[in-house]
Amino acid sequence: MGLAALASACKTAPGIPARSGARRKRIALIATVVRKMSHAQHFVDRFTEGYGWHGQFHHPPFELAGLYVDQVPADDLSRERARRHGLTIYPTIEEAVTLGGQKLAVDGVVIIGEHGDYPRNEKGQTHYPRYKFFKHVMGVFEASGRAVPVFNDKHLSTQWSECVEMVADSKRLGFPFLAGSSLPVTWRIPVTELPLGTVLEESLCVGYGGIDSYDFHGLETAQCMSERRQGGETGVRSVQAVRGPKVWEMLEPRVATRRLLFAALARSHICRARPGYTCFVPDLDWVREASPEAVAYFIEHRDGLRTTLFMLNGLVEDFTYAGLVRDTGEIVSCQMYLPMPPVRTTLADFFNPLAHHIEQMILTGQAPYPVERTLLTSGLTLSAVDSLYRGQVRIETPYLDVRYHAPVKSNFWRA
Repeated sequence: MGLAALASACKTAPGIPARSGARRKRIALIATVVRKMSHAQHFVDRFTEGYGWHGQFHHPPFELAGLYVDQVPADDLSRERARRHGLTIYPTIEEAVTLGGQKLAVDGVVIIGEHGDYPRNEKGQTHYPRYKFFKHVMGVFEASGRAVPVFNDKHLSTQWSECVEMVADSKRLGFPFLAGSSLPVTWRIPVTELPLGTVLEESLCVGYGGIDSYDFHGLETAQCMSERRQGGETGVRSVQAVRGPKVWEMLEPRVATRRLLFAALARSHICRARPGYTCFVPDLDWVREASPEAVAYFIEHRDGLRTTLFMLNGLVEDFTYAGLVRDTGEIVSCQMYLPMPPVRTTLADFFNPLAHHIEQMILTGQAPYPVERTLLTSGLTLSAVDSLYRGQVRIETPYLDVRYHAPVKSNFWRA
């Protein structure tokens, strides 16, 4: 079969059940490392043991047939999981997706390039081999003359050109491509969905964690809401990332942004109070004191929307959103609920909806939301990291000309 026929060959009409006696679908999982609390551990366990879904335990209707693990540290779990479930760990990515043969032999590929011992550059970026893993899979697709759905965990790459190439490969070879993290699809407290076509003036997320890691989660939190605005996503004009005192200098003249900051903080379950208080309404002085190393990303979209991300380590340990509706002045806000699992267990329930969407894409041949969301948030992450590295300067981003429309449904977990 030629590559031109891939689009029709790799897609199945949604909603059509498998024929009686049809072969159980098979997937390959390509991982950097499988250890306790790593992303790959969460997905391997869900795809083999099942997970809670809508009040019952659900077992994915496919087989984890091929596994590749790039690093095997002393606390590795992949070998134990292979023995427990009869999994085959292959020495190369190509063998994992061909199941040791010459041609593509699986119905879906899951790439988990997160965690593990990989080099960091002077900007603070970790060079996870997501792009490298992806290109190995593309080589098998091209040699086989067909392609299957692919999921890539978190942002696409640390190089913008590689991010663009990955999305272009998915279009060229005609396979569904899903990427990103749990934030857009986890629970929202309260249940909040911006109507498509909302005239949105500004979006803001408050989060925590490090650059080139948790900042991506915050950017996804804002983007999965703001993409629903009137006209859809139009791309980004500029990015400026600042830290410490410059955060508050940039915030001072932005009255609407300050309103959104405190609306988002009001949705936090664990916003730290001043010493001696059990309940305390934060003010700007306390936010500055509690988070002296605050980082903020100020983003200007091409259609005039403004997005701001505050990483407030020391004050919060969750992700909250607030958006300003232009016509009414209403502030829409919620928390993207992402509870960290207890030390005694490896369970992190917020991976369940992401596992579910991967499963549905493999079964139906349709990605539930556009990969362009992850392309844009990958580019925003790279640009913000670069802004910090270059002295907290404003960076013009003509390359972030990423345009797309949100799906009708937001696809977050409601049950």
